[in-house]
Parts: sequence; C-alpha cells; structure tokens
Amino acid sequence: MKDNLKKFLHLGSQGFTLIELMVVMVIIGLLAATVVPKFFGQVDKAMQQDAQAQIELLGQALDLYRLEKHKYPTSDEGLEAIKSYLKKHVPKDPWGNAYIYESPGKEDRGYDLISLGGDNAEGGEGTDIDIVSWKNFE
Repeated sequence: MKDNLKKFLHLGSQGFTLIELMVVMVIIGLLAATVVPKFFGQVDKAMQQDAQAQIELLGQALDLYRLEKHKYPTSDEGLEAIKSYLKKHVPKDPWGNAYIYESPGKEDRGYDLISLGGDNAEGGEGTDIDIVSWKNFE
C-alpha cells in the first residue's frame, strides 16, 4: 500500500510540460486580447462623461455669477471670475487641459464651454470628440 502511495505522489510532482505551459499562455493571451480593449474603451467614455459633468457644474457656477452680477464674465475674465462660486479651484478637463470659455457664446448663447477632448484639438471623433456646454455627450 505504501509503495502505491509513493508512486502516486511521485507521479504528481513532475510539474507541467512545456506544451501545457504554452497552451495556458495562449489562453491567457487570447483572454487579454479581448478584455483589455473593452476596458480601455470604458475608460475613455468615463473621461468624456466626467468632462460633461464638470461642464455642467461650471455652467451652474456661471449662472450663479450671472444672478449676482447680472451678466456672465467676459471671455477676458474667463473662468477665474467664478472661483468664489466653486468649492475648489477651476478644474482642468480630464485630459489635463483648460476648458475653453467664450462669452458671449455663438448662436445667442450666454456662454460656450468647451473641452477639446483627448486630442486637445478642435473637432474629432470617437474618443477625441469635443465636449461642449450646448450639447449633451452621447
């Protein structure tokens, strides 16, 4: 009985073969190839949603400023004029760039707030789309 047990224990301690290890590595690689791109797509979308939320909060602070001063800050005054209406400092967009503020805004809007997105350039599509105050991000 002891001899059979020793043979059984000895067989299990040989380890994995090179082929078994390679098969496991291929499976892990395939899983990573499908999961990682989806994860990074969600991160980009979350950054865009964060920019939209920040623009909405800055818009609320601008509206409070307008209620008190009866006008929006000029483009020259910029967002620094509403610092006292924010809990903290004027935020940068999720990509680390300053929001663009223009007053008066185009098309008879009181102001325009713009984040140029991930590419920090006007226009763009997908993850590089501009996030603006007059249109909700989809």
